[in-house]
Amino acid sequence: MGKKQGNRNQEEENWGNSHSDGGGSEREGRGGGAVAAAGGGGDIYDAIVIGSGIGGLVAATQLAAKGARVLVLEKYLIPGGSSGYYKRDGYTFDVGSSVMFGFSDKGNLNLITQALAAVGCRMQTIPDPTTVHFHLPSDLSVRVHREYDDFAAELISRFPHEEGESSDFTASIFNALNSLELKSLEEPIYLFGQFFRKPLECLTLAYYLPQNAGNIARKYIKDPQLLSFIDAECFIVSTVNAMKTPMINASMVSADPEGRSISGDLLPRGGVGRIPRALARGLVDKGSRILYKANVTKIMLENGKAVGVRLSDGREFFSKTVISNATRWDTFGKLLKVDELPKEEENFQRIYVKSPSFLSMHLGVKAEVLPPDTDCHHFVLEDDWERLEEPYGSIFLSIPTVLDPSLAPEGHHILHVFTTSSIDDWKGLSPKEYEEKKRRISDQIITRLENKLFPGLKSSILFEEVWSFCRLEPREHTGVFARQDGTYGPMPRQIPKGLLGMPFNTTSIDGLYCVGDSCFPGQGVIAVAFSGIMCANRVAADIGFERKSPVMDAALLRLLSWFRSIA
Repeated sequence: MGKKQGNRNQEEENWGNSHSDGGGSEREGRGGGAVAAAGGGGDIYDAIVIGSGIGGLVAATQLAAKGARVLVLEKYLIPGGSSGYYKRDGYTFDVGSSVMFGFSDKGNLNLITQALAAVGCRMQTIPDPTTVHFHLPSDLSVRVHREYDDFAAELISRFPHEEGESSDFTASIFNALNSLELKSLEEPIYLFGQFFRKPLECLTLAYYLPQNAGNIARKYIKDPQLLSFIDAECFIVSTVNAMKTPMINASMVSADPEGRSISGDLLPRGGVGRIPRALARGLVDKGSRILYKANVTKIMLENGKAVGVRLSDGREFFSKTVISNATRWDTFGKLLKVDELPKEEENFQRIYVKSPSFLSMHLGVKAEVLPPDTDCHHFVLEDDWERLEEPYGSIFLSIPTVLDPSLAPEGHHILHVFTTSSIDDWKGLSPKEYEEKKRRISDQIITRLENKLFPGLKSSILFEEVWSFCRLEPREHTGVFARQDGTYGPMPRQIPKGLLGMPFNTTSIDGLYCVGDSCFPGQGVIAVAFSGIMCANRVAADIGFERKSPVMDAALLRLLSWFRSIA
C-alpha cells in the first residue's frame, strides 16, 4: 500500500528518549515503604497518568502546575496518542484531524491555550479562514467561515427563509460556557461559587444539559435541508446525527455569536503533534516525569483503592491516585482486575456503545492538482443524506499544507483522508485479504474525491499510506493507539438525555479516575481537554491541593450517579 512504514522512525525515538525525564529503566517499588518520586525524595507520586493523549496530558500538566508530582506512562515513543504525528519522506503527518478548537485568546473555551499556559508554553498558530467546507447532496456547498458574520451571511444566502434562526439557536449556550471558569463539575465548592457569580449562565447550562442538538434545532428550524446540514455538523463532532448529539457538545465547537470568530480557527504551526510535545516538555519543566515505552498492563488495588500500576516488563510504580487516559472499556476490561464490573460502568455500557473507527489515508500529492483557493478542511457527502452515518458514506479531508507548507516538500501537499469504518468489516481477514480490502476502499475514496473536488488526483499521488484503525497491522504504526476495536469514544445506543448518561472523572474505585473521550463531555480535542482540566481539579481537591468539602462532595457524587442511572 504505497510506501510501507518499515522500522520505527528514528527521530520519534530520539525525541522520546531525550524528553523522558530519566529513570526509564529503574524499578520504582515500595521498598522500605517508599518510592523514588519526581524531583527525588521518598514519597509516592501524587498521581500516575496512564497514556499521553491530550486528555491525559492536560490532566497531568494542570496537576503539575498546582505543585503535584505526576508520572505519565506512555506505551509509544512520543506523546499524543490520537493527536500524535509521524514523518515519512519529508512529510509530517498528523495522526488525527488537524481541525483544532480551543486556541483562541478570548473567553474560557480556549482550553488548549490555557493548558499550555499552565506549564509556561505558548504555541505559534496560523489563522484558518474556513473551519470546514461542506460538500453535500443537491450540490449544497457551505463554508464555515472563521468570521461569524461571514458564516451567518452564507447560511442566510442558502436558506433566506430561515434568516434569524439558522445560526442563533446555539448562541445562549456558547455564551454561558464561554463566560464561566471551567473546572470540575464534580466539585461542589466550585459549582456554588460559579452559581453565585453567574447564576443565569449556570441555569442556562443546567437547562440544556439533558437536551440534544436535534431537538433544539427543530424548535427553531423547519427546512429539512438545513436540518440535514446541522446533522452533518454534529457528525463531525460526535459521529452521530444531531438528534443523538448533546446540545452542550455541539455548542462547544459552535460559532461565537458576539461577532468575533468561529472557535476552531487556528492551526498549530508545525502540525497538531506539536501540542502534546509542548505539553510533555512543560510537564517535565514543572518537575514531573513522562516515561515512554512504558506499557501499563495492570492497575493495582490495595484494600479496594487504586495505589499504582504494573508495566508489561514487570516494573511497578505507586501513587496516591491513578488517572486512566485509556477508554472506559479498556480501563475496566483490561487494566483493572475486579470480580464484577462496577454498577456505574455497567450503566455506562448499557447506555453507550463504542463509536465506529476510521479508515485513514495519508497522501502526498503534487501541489498543482489543488486549485489555488482550496480550503484546508473538507467534509464530503455527495448524493444521499441517508449515507451520512454509514461506513465509508462520508469523507473527512484535511490539507494542512494549505496553511503550513513546511509540513511537506516544496511543490507538494498533504491530504489526510478519513472515513468511518467498523471492526466488523475487518474481522477474519488474512493479511493478504486485509491489504486488498484497504486498496479497494482507498481507490474508491480517491475516485470520489477526484470526481467531486480534484480532477487528476489519482495520477498526482506520490506517497500513499492507508491504515484501518479497527485493525492496525504490526507494520502500521502499532503501539500508538490503545483503543478497543479502534473506537473514538462512546456513541449512544438510542436518543440520549443530553449528557446525563456520560460518566465524569471519578469512578467507583477509590483513587481511580478516568479522563478522555469516554468521559464527559465526550469526543474531540476541546472536549478531552475539558475532561483533563476537570479531572485535574477534582484530583487536586482530593489530594489536598484545592479546597474540598467531604460532605458536599459525597452528596454531589450521589446526585450525579442518580442522574446517570435515569439517563
